[in-house]
Amino acid sequence: MKVSPAAVSSLTHKTIQNHGQSLRCSLSTLTSSTIPRTTTNHNQIQQRSIVGLVHAVDKRIYRFCKTLMPPISDTEQTALGCGTIGFDRDIFSGTPSLQHLVDTYTPKLSEEEQSYLDNEVNTLCSLLNDHDVSMQADFTKEAWDYMRDEKFFAMKIPVEWGGLGFSTHAVSAVLAKLATHCFDANATVAVPNSLGPGELLARYGTDEQKSYYLPRLADGTLIPCFGLTGPHSGSDATSLVGSDCVVERGENGELGVRATFKKRYITLAPVAGVVGLGLNLSDPNGLLGDVGGDGFTVALLERDHPGLRMGSRHMPLNAAFMNGTVEGEDVWIPMSMILGGQECCGLGWKMFVECLAEGRGVSLPAGSIGAARTVASAVGAYSRIRKQFRVPIAEFGGIQEALASAGSDGLITIAGGDLMNAIVDNHEAPMVISSVMKQNCTERGRRIVEKGMDIAAGSAICRGDNNYMGNAYMSLPIAITVEGANIMTRSFQIIGQGLTRCHPHMLDLIVSLQAPKSEEDAAVKTFVKQFHKVVGHGLTNFGRSVTKGVSSTVSTKTRSKTAYLDGDKLVEYHEKQLLRLAANFALTADLCFTLGGKLKFEELLMGRLADALGAIYLGYATLHHYQRRRGIEGLEAITEHAMLRLETEAQAALLASSDNFPGPLGTIAGTVMKIGCFPLGNTSRPYREPSDVLTKEVSRLMTTPSGVRDFFQENIYMAPEGTVHQISDLIRALPTCVEADLIATQLRREKREPTVEEADKIAHADALRDVLIQVDGFEALTTEEAKEGFVRPALVGTAERLAELETKRFG
Repeated sequence: MKVSPAAVSSLTHKTIQNHGQSLRCSLSTLTSSTIPRTTTNHNQIQQRSIVGLVHAVDKRIYRFCKTLMPPISDTEQTALGCGTIGFDRDIFSGTPSLQHLVDTYTPKLSEEEQSYLDNEVNTLCSLLNDHDVSMQADFTKEAWDYMRDEKFFAMKIPVEWGGLGFSTHAVSAVLAKLATHCFDANATVAVPNSLGPGELLARYGTDEQKSYYLPRLADGTLIPCFGLTGPHSGSDATSLVGSDCVVERGENGELGVRATFKKRYITLAPVAGVVGLGLNLSDPNGLLGDVGGDGFTVALLERDHPGLRMGSRHMPLNAAFMNGTVEGEDVWIPMSMILGGQECCGLGWKMFVECLAEGRGVSLPAGSIGAARTVASAVGAYSRIRKQFRVPIAEFGGIQEALASAGSDGLITIAGGDLMNAIVDNHEAPMVISSVMKQNCTERGRRIVEKGMDIAAGSAICRGDNNYMGNAYMSLPIAITVEGANIMTRSFQIIGQGLTRCHPHMLDLIVSLQAPKSEEDAAVKTFVKQFHKVVGHGLTNFGRSVTKGVSSTVSTKTRSKTAYLDGDKLVEYHEKQLLRLAANFALTADLCFTLGGKLKFEELLMGRLADALGAIYLGYATLHHYQRRRGIEGLEAITEHAMLRLETEAQAALLASSDNFPGPLGTIAGTVMKIGCFPLGNTSRPYREPSDVLTKEVSRLMTTPSGVRDFFQENIYMAPEGTVHQISDLIRALPTCVEADLIATQLRREKREPTVEEADKIAHADALRDVLIQVDGFEALTTEEAKEGFVRPALVGTAERLAELETKRFG
C-alpha cells in the first residue's frame, strides 16, 4: 500500500513524541540512579539523532507540499487580508452556534429610517410609473430631482458631510421597497450607496477630497458611478486589462499618472458627474519613492475632465436604468485626484474589496427581497382572485406547488438579508458570506419571479400599467451577471476564498508555504504545527459527522410531520440538522487539502460545496429570523418548508461531492467522506422535500388573509386608496374575494339563495375580479404606428393581395 508523505510525517511525529516522553522519563530515573554516565550520553545522542531525522523528514514533506502550492500573487495576498471572518469561519470549523447569532445580530431600523421608508420612499414611488419608465428608458426630471433633494444617493454618506448616515439595514429596506414598485429605481439608488465613490471617499479619501466631493455627492450636485469592468475583465474585473496608467511628471513638474482605459457596463455612467476609476498603476521610473506602490489604484475624475468620455449607453435587456461606457486615451490625472492621495497608490484592491461586501451582499439581494415580497403578496392574491373552471386557481395543485416554493424561497432570501445587514452593521465585512448572499439570493430571486410569471401567465407577459411582473422578470438576470457572474462566484470564488480565509488553520499553512528559502527553518516549524492541526481538525469533524449523522437520522425518522407546530421543537430539531451538515461540510473542506493547489481547477467540486455552504448559512439565517419573529401566524409552517428544502439541498450537494471527489486520492477521499457524512449509507440521508400536505398549507397561508401574508406585505409599496395600482388593488381586493367565496361555498352546502347582503358581496367581488384580471391594450406601440394614416405593413400586403384577387376574378 502506498503511504502519503503527509501520513508518514504524522505517524513519525506521533512516534517520536511518545518516544521522547519515554526518554524524558528514563533520563529522569537515570539521574537519580547509579547507572554510568556514558549510558546517559548515549541516550541523549540517540534522542538528538531521532529529532534530527524527524526534522529532515518534515523539511522534505514541506518542500514537496511547496511544489504543489502555486505562488500567491500580490492581488491574492491582498485579498487574503481584506474583510473580516466570523460566522463563516464557524461553519468551516464545523461548530456554528445559532444562539451566538441571536445574541449578536439584531437587524433594526431607527425611527428616522422607518419614517424615511414610510414617507420619502413612498413619495418617490408615487412619482414613478414603472411601465412609463421602461418605455421612456429614463425617469422624469421631477423624479431625478426628488432623488437628489431627498438624498437617495447619500444614504451611506455620514451626517457630518450632509448625508443621511443610514444603517446598512435601512439601505437594504429602501432598495427592497423600491424593487417592489420599480426595479430601475432600485438599481439607480443602489450604486451610489454601495460601489459609488461616496463610501470609498468617506473611508479612504484625503481631507481635501472629502471636503470637495462629499457635500456635492450628499446634496445631489454630483451623481457618482464606479468604473471597473472592461472588455477583457468581466468577473475578473480586478485584472484591469486595458486600464493602465504610468506615473509621470507633468509639464509643471507635478506628479501624476498618464492613463488609458476602456470601461463598460458602468451603471449611472451616462448621467454621472464623477467617476471612481479602477486603474492598474505602474511606476517604472520609481517616481513614487517610498510613498505608494504599483497595482490597483482608484482615481476620481469629474465628467468634464480633459480626455474623459462618458455618455454612450448600453441597453441591458429592457431595463431603463442608466448604464454605459467610460473611456479615455492618454488622460493626464494629477496625484491629487488619486483616491487617498499618493500613499494609496496600489491599495485600490483593498478599498474595493472591503466596500464590495456591501454591494454584493446587501444591495443585490435587496432586489430579490423586493421580488419575493411582490410575488408572495400580489401573485398570492391574484391566484385566489383569478378563477378557471369556476374555481380559484389557488386550489390547483400546480399553482400551490409553485407558490409554496416561491414563498419559502422568499422567506429564505429575507432572512438571509436581515442577518447579512446586521453583520455589516456590526462593523464586519464578511467577504465569503457576501459572495454566498449575492450568488444564492439573486438565483433564488430569479426562481421566485419565474414561479410568479408561471402563475400569473398571460397577465404577466402583456406589458402595460397592469403588469407588475414583466420588468422584474427582465431585471433579475442582470443582477445574476453583475459584480461577479453567479456561475463564476459559485464555481470557484466562494470555496476558493472560503478555504483560505475561513478555515481555522489553512491561512497560516499557506503563508508558511510561501516563505522564501532564507526563512525555511521557521516556515517548516509553522507548517508542521498547522499540518497537525488540520489533521486533528479533520479527525474531529469525522467523529462529529459520524455521531451526529446517526443521531440526526434517528431523530428525522421518528419525527412527527406536525412536530413543527411547536416552535421550540422546530428550532431544536433543525438546529441539530444544521450542526450535522456543518460537520459534514467541515470534513469535506479538510479533505479538499488532498488536492493541493489543483483545487482551484476543480470547479465542479467547488460549485457543489458552495451550494452546501449557502444552504447551511441560509438555514441558520432562517432559524435566526424565526427566533426574532416568532408569533406570526403560520410562520412555523413556512419556516419548516424552507428548512426542509435547505437541508435537502445541502445533503444533495454533499452526496454529489462524495460521488465525484477528484484528484489522485479522490477515491479514498470520497470514501472517507461517505463514511463520515453518511455512516449508515442511504439510511443516513434522511432529508426529503416538503410533503404535499405542508406545501398546500404554505400555499393557503399565502393566498388567504394570514400572518404570513402580512409579513410579506410589511415593506411593499402600497399606493394611496383610489389610485390605480395593480399590486395595491390585488392586495386590497383579496379579503373581499375570499369572503365572497366562503359565502358561495356556504350557499351550495345549504342549497339556498343568497340574502341581499350576501348577493351584494358576491357581486362586488365579481366586479373586482373582472377589473383585476384585465391586461393592457395599445392602439399603437411605436411612434410610427401613432402617425395619422399609418397602416400596418401586413395589412397593406393583405389589401394588395385582395385587390389582385379581385382583378383576377372579375377582370
